[in-house]
Formats: sequence, C-alpha cells, structure tokens
Amino acid sequence: MAISSLDGLFTQELLKKLFPKNRSDQFFDALYGDRTDGAYDISLEFKGHNQNELRFEFHLKQRPGKCLACNLTFGLPRIFSSHPTININGLVHEIDHLLNGQARCANWQLGSTHVVYNDLHVIPLILFLDI
Repeated sequence: MAISSLDGLFTQELLKKLFPKNRSDQFFDALYGDRTDGAYDISLEFKGHNQNELRFEFHLKQRPGKCLACNLTFGLPRIFSSHPTININGLVHEIDHLLNGQARCANWQLGSTHVVYNDLHVIPLILFLDI
C-alpha cells in the first residue's frame, strides 16, 4: 500500500466501525452515570495525510435540545487522551493494523478543541507514521 492510497481506505463506513456511534453514549454513561446527560455526539473523521502523518478529527456535534458550550469541550483533549471508553490507544492500534505493515503508527497527539460552529466543535488527532 502506497501512502497515496490511504485516501480511499478511511471511508465513512470504516470510520464508523473504528469509532461507533454508541461510543458517545458509553462515554457519557461512564462520565455522568447517564448517557442522556451528554450534550453532543462524537464521531471520527479522516482529514488527510502526508508522508509522516495521518490527520483525523473527533467531531463533537450538539444533540437536539442540548447546549454545546465551549466550557464543556475545551478540557476534552486531556480527558480523551486517557479515557478508557474513548480508547485512543486502541483506536491507533486498529489503524496501525489497517496500514498492513506499509507504515507504522509511531505516536499520536491530540490538538486543542476548535469551535467550527456553535453546534460543532472538533479535536484534531494526528498519528505520526514511521514509513
């Protein structure tokens, strides 16, 4: 697999398998004890790559009737980094397996939360590759 062939690998279907929709409910159930207390749904999006990086984003989309306030999302990179339900290490391991030895995920980093719209916040996830 050439690094240029990765664009077709991370389809919406695959991203939903890597980070299923019900993980949002599991996260809020673990965090608050009730999944209905969650203000947003979390999804994983593929944003592109270069020779040394794969770029993803966690999209936090406001749930109907809830408020996606900045103060709810700006501390999330620290929480996501180690939360067992989000399981970034497991996610990176799965992506590493999908690369089928053509590259290896050497490390990862979460960026700061960015407000795209009032009802959409994103957290960048960068996977650093050894080719």
